[in-house]
Amino acid sequence: MRPSRGGPAPRAARPPRRVRALESGAPRAARGLRFAGRVRARRGRKAAGERAAWPGRALAALELGARLASEGRTASPAFRTPDESARYLLPRYGARPVETFGLLALDVRHRLKHEAVVSVGCLTSSLVHPREVFQEAVVCRAAALVLFHNHPSGDPEPSAEDVSLTRRLAAAGELMGIEILDHLVLGAGRYVSLKQRGIL
Repeated sequence: MRPSRGGPAPRAARPPRRVRALESGAPRAARGLRFAGRVRARRGRKAAGERAAWPGRALAALELGARLASEGRTASPAFRTPDESARYLLPRYGARPVETFGLLALDVRHRLKHEAVVSVGCLTSSLVHPREVFQEAVVCRAAALVLFHNHPSGDPEPSAEDVSLTRRLAAAGELMGIEILDHLVLGAGRYVSLKQRGIL
């Protein structure tokens, strides 16, 4: 319908309220979509970076575990010679005022598994039974033993009783399949190895 000549121009029809709401919200929605897209892109890059870094972290963890395991293995001393045993035992037992009999329980490579004091005597004598010695060895599944005891006098020269006890324990160990590697008599900064003396 054409307007009448000279009359006021008709007003443009306004769109419905719902349409106006959609139009006004469109820029806001677009901004939200752009923000969400940026967030997803950042997350994607982060995830890709984490996936790329994972093999390196896994390798580092494996190397750390291997190093700790190696340190744990080297922490156990080995006793393959009388000198090695004496260096370990003299500072611990050489100067004790009471006679103390003990053992070092070793694995098949002669590394220390367990250390035990079996008997404590009264200054000049120490009563030791093979059952007590090998009970300790069996519990820790030892493959071999280094026996030791100290002389409170400071003189490590073995007595006849020391020699007899050593032979008795060596015979018992042979029956049980547990080798007696040595028996050290400890004194004041000195020691005697019954293996070096030919007793074992």
